[in-house]
Amino acid sequence: MTSKIFKSILSVAVAVLVASLIIITGVLYQYFSNVQEARLKDELNLVASATEQLGGSYLEGLKSSRYRLTWVDSDGTVIYDSHADVAVMENHADREEIQEALVSGTGSSIRQSSTLMQQTIYEAVRLKDGSVLRISVGHATALFLVRGMLQPIGIVLIIAIILSAWLAHRMAKRVVEPLNGLNLEEPLENDVYDELSPLLHRIHAQHLQIKRQMRMLQHKQDEFNQITDNMKEALVLLDNAGRIISINPAARTLFNTGVDCIGEDFLNSERKKDMRMALKEAEECGHANFRMKKNGKEYQFDLSRIDSEGITHGMVILAFDITEQVNAERNRREFTANVSHELKTPLQSIIGSAELMENGIVRPEDVPQFVKRIHKDASGLVTLIDDIIRLSELDEGMEMLYEDVSLRSLAEEVRETLTDAAEHKNVSLEINGDTGTIKGVRRLLYEVIYNLCDNAIKYNNPGGRVKVLIEQKPESVTLCVEDTGIGISPEHHDKVFERFYRVDKSHSKQSGGTGLGLSIVKHAVQYHYGKITMESERNKGTKISVVFDV
Repeated sequence: MTSKIFKSILSVAVAVLVASLIIITGVLYQYFSNVQEARLKDELNLVASATEQLGGSYLEGLKSSRYRLTWVDSDGTVIYDSHADVAVMENHADREEIQEALVSGTGSSIRQSSTLMQQTIYEAVRLKDGSVLRISVGHATALFLVRGMLQPIGIVLIIAIILSAWLAHRMAKRVVEPLNGLNLEEPLENDVYDELSPLLHRIHAQHLQIKRQMRMLQHKQDEFNQITDNMKEALVLLDNAGRIISINPAARTLFNTGVDCIGEDFLNSERKKDMRMALKEAEECGHANFRMKKNGKEYQFDLSRIDSEGITHGMVILAFDITEQVNAERNRREFTANVSHELKTPLQSIIGSAELMENGIVRPEDVPQFVKRIHKDASGLVTLIDDIIRLSELDEGMEMLYEDVSLRSLAEEVRETLTDAAEHKNVSLEINGDTGTIKGVRRLLYEVIYNLCDNAIKYNNPGGRVKVLIEQKPESVTLCVEDTGIGISPEHHDKVFERFYRVDKSHSKQSGGTGLGLSIVKHAVQYHYGKITMESERNKGTKISVVFDV
């Protein structure tokens, strides 16, 4: 800006100086030309008067190197010339000033020399006898005068340019210095030129608008960060070059990277072929999805291209943890297969026994045995169906009646129900501890205690024992069922709560279990937001503890 001001001031100063010199030269030249013409006319009039009185002798007596006098007859013949021989001079009838004088009494003209540096002024007057007296003088042109003044004009111009440059630099510095000191952060606090006041007010208004927009953007950014930070799904935003511009904590954990990955190529963090191919497909088609196992879990990846006005601006990558869904699908398939198998076996036994009896193949004395088998298998089917119904209710999360329930009272009811089974196995069933009152669904809590005690009896050794301990605390109630049975190896601990899972299938068949008891226990405890743990070793018994919050 200083340079522009300096150049502008200097240009104006030089232009004004040159224009002034041209105007002054023109005015002075015109003034002196007019003075010279007036003097020339006066002198011509004096000479004309004397010539009329004294004749040609007067003209011959005049001697002047500056002026030239020419006396021309009315037909254009030169009678007298102070600077040339009239005998060799041509007729002057065609001269402009002569013609004007013959017609109007006076005439004048100016003729340029061949060098353009000189010009001649002619003034003519008609005498009483009809002849014309002409006077002329050489006159320098404006160009001649300028050439003669080049040196002083150059000196003046140089001095003026230097002075103008110094003044322009000083003025530009004084003009720009307050501008350089402007506090644009607080525009209204500046005390400078009044002309800048509208600009400073606009800057202030723009500052306020920018601050409002920044607050809104920050608010939006905070909302976006809070949403994405709390998302269970992994979210990654890429620019059109594949660089990471945003990544939430779930994605950082999934791809095992940190916050410093912002700005890096995403494929440096995830180099698997499936991801590379999906990115290419999404870039070409706008969308892509695939499944991939990562960190021991199953994930669904959805990729979407971000377009605006026909231009690709980036990519959105969403990853969903579908491990539970995949496991649920697998469990559903396994459950369906197991249910089919579990239903098919007793049904085949019932149908086979019934066919034998229907066809009269069974001897009369064996009929009670076949009827007993049919009854046993039918009862097993009813038990299995009841267990499936309970699991279905728990899976669907059906609303059930909550009430105050005493675990000690439920345990006593279970002992009465299982007395015959315990005596048959020669197993003692002991119940100790507190009342253990909690808010819960009575039927489900009964199923928990019943299934734990039933398993403890079924898989116990003859002469063994089962202990039920209920412990009441201010924050929780603990139900513990411990037996002296065959125990479970550590590798089976995580699987025994799965549906239809049996550690020893042959022993389970003999004991008549459906394989759903512990699965019902697990889901019923989860329904009450409880926690279940198991301690067991092969041939050393099993201890299962359930903790309910009060």
